[in-house]
Amino acid sequence: MYTLLCYNKCSTCMKAIKYLNNLDIKYEIRDIKTNNPSKDELEMLIRKSNLDINKFFNTSGAKYRELNLKENLKNMSYDEKLDLLASDGMIVKRPILYNDDIVIVGKKEDEYDRLG
Repeated sequence: MYTLLCYNKCSTCMKAIKYLNNLDIKYEIRDIKTNNPSKDELEMLIRKSNLDINKFFNTSGAKYRELNLKENLKNMSYDEKLDLLASDGMIVKRPILYNDDIVIVGKKEDEYDRLG
């Protein structure tokens, strides 16, 4: 069973849900806005994904622009970035599909295909 971190007003998340349903992938939805991942959970997701922490920022979101993160992230430490991600689910890139072994950040149909 997977967990899908998403936001119900995000069109990319809705497309990911439809795609996963078509593949008959079983998952539990968790609203990233009301149940944001904790700092420890984010650290685990980053480690398991083998992605740079910057890949976990929602670069197309209003909060990203409002906080001028395109510039401000350059001067932040890893821990500061982690604290920021844990502070607001709307800053976190979505959807994130994960279980104990796999973390997929963003709607990645080619990676979803390999799960089925």
